[in-house]
Amino acid sequence: MDEMETDKKAAKTPAIKGTIEDRGEAIGLMEPMLVSEGARLRAELTDLAVELAGRAAGFRHSLPGGVLTALADLVRAMNCYYSNLIEGHDTHPVDIERALKGDYSNDPKKRDLQLEAKAHIEVQQWIDEEGLAGRATTAAGLKEIHRRFCELLPDDLLWVEHPDTGERVRVVPGEFRERDVKVGAHIPISPGAVPRFMERFEVAYSKLGKTDSILAAATAHHRLAWIHPFIDGNGRVARLMSYAMLLKTLDTGGIWSVARGLARNVEEYKSLLAACDMVKQFSIFPTPA
Repeated sequence: MDEMETDKKAAKTPAIKGTIEDRGEAIGLMEPMLVSEGARLRAELTDLAVELAGRAAGFRHSLPGGVLTALADLVRAMNCYYSNLIEGHDTHPVDIERALKGDYSNDPKKRDLQLEAKAHIEVQQWIDEEGLAGRATTAAGLKEIHRRFCELLPDDLLWVEHPDTGERVRVVPGEFRERDVKVGAHIPISPGAVPRFMERFEVAYSKLGKTDSILAAATAHHRLAWIHPFIDGNGRVARLMSYAMLLKTLDTGGIWSVARGLARNVEEYKSLLAACDMVKQFSIFPTPA
């Protein structure tokens, strides 16, 4: 069944009381998924990808094994710190180190953030140990990232509040959302459409060559955030997915952190994500000759 037939079938399926609504959004809404061979900046991006791969591998292999292991442990804590910072959770590195030793604050809010930090580190270590090998962009793999992370969180961090109604909704670890959401000005696809879009996501990103995989770390990151498959935790899952994709393609040995780069320019990162959610404008602003 092709994409158009799938969309038509979803649109014709009547809503049943108690079911998760699929409003039949066309899969093509999130195309293109990849940087095409004919893209204006394809050659320049390919050169940058090759250069990045060479530098990352060169850095890794320049380090003795013992130093590499210790540095990977440090980067996990750093990655956690910066990913939390992007979420607006400023957990001091000292508090993260204490959490790893089981030394938690008596302040409930600070303790919750320590547990959140520890959860992130444990999931990244699982990724570093190839727990996600070959599954970084699969629906099952992404659900497992979400499940592993959320199951380690304190209950207070598993609730989200609807911005308009104030209704509190509990996050179900590892499960796609079953209701509509709004993220800033972006209204993601209907909850029932999520499995269809994630199926296309998996097909697009799971069997790429090395260069395309490096470039796809950015496009897949945005497309996952655009689909917004989980009720909460999508940004963190997207960053861990991107980390996992680059861990493999760049042969980083776990000593390279995408979250640090994003957090250093967090406002630009968020504004670029928001800009990608705008209505396509290529027909209004043609490519210069």
